[in-house]
Amino acid sequence: MAIEKKYVETPLMKQYYKIKAVHPDAILLFRVGDFYETFGDDAIETSSILGITLTKRANGSASSVELAGFPHHAVDTYLPKLVRAGKRVAICEQLEDPKTVKGLVKRGVIELVTPGVTLSENLLENKENIYLASVYFGKEKTGAAFLDISTGEFFIAEGDDKYIDKLISSLSPKEVVYQRGEEERFRSIFGNKLYTYRLEEWVFSYSVNFDKLCTQFGTSSLKGFGVEGMYDGITAAGAILYYLEFTEHKQIAHITSISRLDQSEYVWIDKFTIRNLELFSSNGNEKSCFSNIIDRTATPMGGRLLKRWIAMPILDIKRIESRQDVVSEFIANTELSAVVHEQISAIGDIERIASRIASLRVTPRELVQLKNSLYAVDILKAALESTDCHVLHTLSEKIDPLTAVRERIAHDIFPDPQNNQIQKGGVIAEGVDAELDDLRRMALHGKDVLQAIQQRESEATGIPSLKISYNNVFGYYIEVRNTHKDRVPESWIRK
Repeated sequence: MAIEKKYVETPLMKQYYKIKAVHPDAILLFRVGDFYETFGDDAIETSSILGITLTKRANGSASSVELAGFPHHAVDTYLPKLVRAGKRVAICEQLEDPKTVKGLVKRGVIELVTPGVTLSENLLENKENIYLASVYFGKEKTGAAFLDISTGEFFIAEGDDKYIDKLISSLSPKEVVYQRGEEERFRSIFGNKLYTYRLEEWVFSYSVNFDKLCTQFGTSSLKGFGVEGMYDGITAAGAILYYLEFTEHKQIAHITSISRLDQSEYVWIDKFTIRNLELFSSNGNEKSCFSNIIDRTATPMGGRLLKRWIAMPILDIKRIESRQDVVSEFIANTELSAVVHEQISAIGDIERIASRIASLRVTPRELVQLKNSLYAVDILKAALESTDCHVLHTLSEKIDPLTAVRERIAHDIFPDPQNNQIQKGGVIAEGVDAELDDLRRMALHGKDVLQAIQQRESEATGIPSLKISYNNVFGYYIEVRNTHKDRVPESWIRK
């Protein structure tokens, strides 16, 4: 008679496997104390990619399990390496303070980082968009949508398969999602070099996705965006919003609109032409390609826009002539050109800072950079208003220097924050909050505060020898000699 042996796993590993089951295709970074740990096959893969030590951990009577980990403060170093290796990474945090919990700490995935969905500074190239694309194979047309979550740029299109293939070649998405069951068709059209993720068929529901887009933009319809009748495009665009929810990216208030990409407005270049003209890479080297050689933009935003202009040349003669008018004005008016270049050079990546504000990830120094950028924007607006060029003058009218935002940051945050994490202090300026000012004074001048308390209590009780002392058991306490015990107020507690 065969006897089946039952293995009992540790509570921690039971919790790990339960969370891992929700994200089986992602490497799970499991927070344990001050470390992110990976287990089993994840550990084997992680140790190989990162070059860190692979060990084993006891797992109750279930023997042991492979283990590889790194300190939590090094996540910005190791996470980009995993994602660039084409891995999906689920970040699982401790949702409770271990000091206040008896037994197992509650844990949960707070973010799923993928090649096309990331807000990490270490994964973003300054002058390159990180597009997540969605493709929906409809009955008559193919719908597509492109979103850069780091900037909020959102595009929608639909047409035949060849047109969508040219779009994908031009915008070079880092990740493409499409409906499960269409693998063969997808590969036959787009090849097998794209990083992809398949979603269930029910995700691509027109009515559900139409409502998702309206809710996101705070509208009752999509007419204002010129996309109302794009059935297949809307289906693809809504699937992107679902994917953001699925990857735990729910703070997306910066995605406020969607733009239509019309086949008739641009010259659409196929992948072979892009490669042969070396528009974005030259024999695999991006530094010597066409877009990099001509790039003299002063900001990351300008660099991204230039690449998009190269990828999608416009056909409208009036728009082309309008751009030429601007160039002519700058050539003729060198003083204006110098002022504009100086102010634009002082502007930071406002697009990505705004996205990080919406996603609650902005740092104090980024806010200071935003403030400084808005000062430059104010001067830039005035410079453009002074020109006789109709295009530049019209552009200046659209610029909002956000004076109230700029002044609020200037008032509330130190000009040069001591730390780039608000939890470490040295960020909020003096005079913003009276309680904070008092606590900061106590932290910086603790001895003076204790001396003042000691003098105050000595005078109040008439005990000249009263002292304030400290130990690890009680913390700070008042020490009174036995000869003065009768003078101790009844409100004091004896220890």
